[in-house]
Amino acid sequence: MKLPRRTFLHLAAGVAALPVVSRIAWAQTYPSRPVKIIVPFAPAGSTDIVARLMGQWLSERLGQQFVVENRPGAGTNIGTEAVVTAPADGYTLLLAGPANVISMTLYDKLNFNFTRDIAPIASIMRFPFVMEVHPSVPAKTVPEFMAYAKANPGKLNMASAGTGSATHLTGELFKMMTGLNILHVPYRGAGPALIDLIGGQVQVAFDPMPSSIGYVKAGQLRPLAVTTATRSEALPELPSVGDAVAGYEASTWYGVGAPKNTPAEIIDKLNKEINAGLADPRLKTRLTELGGMMLTGSSADFGTFISDETQKWAKVVKFSGAKAD
Repeated sequence: MKLPRRTFLHLAAGVAALPVVSRIAWAQTYPSRPVKIIVPFAPAGSTDIVARLMGQWLSERLGQQFVVENRPGAGTNIGTEAVVTAPADGYTLLLAGPANVISMTLYDKLNFNFTRDIAPIASIMRFPFVMEVHPSVPAKTVPEFMAYAKANPGKLNMASAGTGSATHLTGELFKMMTGLNILHVPYRGAGPALIDLIGGQVQVAFDPMPSSIGYVKAGQLRPLAVTTATRSEALPELPSVGDAVAGYEASTWYGVGAPKNTPAEIIDKLNKEINAGLADPRLKTRLTELGGMMLTGSSADFGTFISDETQKWAKVVKFSGAKAD
């Protein structure tokens, strides 16, 4: 039987629209089962804390569990690759941060390309690092520290959570912009680095505020400045490093990503809910107490932010000569 032309065109248009309709319907019912948030670090760190707070918010908002799964190792590459190779259906997400963009330059060979293979969903927040010294260092401001380091080239040790870590490269950025000769001492994690800084085995560190703020308030470490361009609400008395070193800015940041080709409708839904969480007084207060500054915006905004961070830290990695262990 030959169909009339108008009937045929109507049916053809309906068939063509089916994928769009099914994607929209899928997004409307998403999530229909638990969602994994892969954290590429060990439990209890600031990345893990942020993931659990946001996961709890999304669970309450969307009626399904958002379960945090820690997959540390290889500078976040193990956890990131697990997300890259997961189905692009919105049920495996990544809690991303600076280590992801640093790895792009730090590692010669990776099985994935972060900026190509992870779709940005939403930024969450940024934390300042605290430039802090052992109390034995006779400096209470960044200019005083710079003068002291200049008078004692090669005699000050800078602790970090490991070669190529954000804490390392934040310090290297400071060295690059000031020309100071400070010896880098890498540790296997932020915890051991802080222990030796408190003990006086090393003299200076650039550490994320969530892990430092308790020691700072207890007087075990002397803070000189925060690394963000503006002051932090958590330690409002501290100036910015940029007040003494023009143009200096560094922070550890967090956002959510998914495997590439994840449906745009799901990305938009998650972006909307994450931004709603950042505007909610209850969640916002808890994140601010950690020293964080909210980073709202579209998925495209987060993509631009990632691109800018990738270029910035590539220059610092090359300056430092850092290589993956």
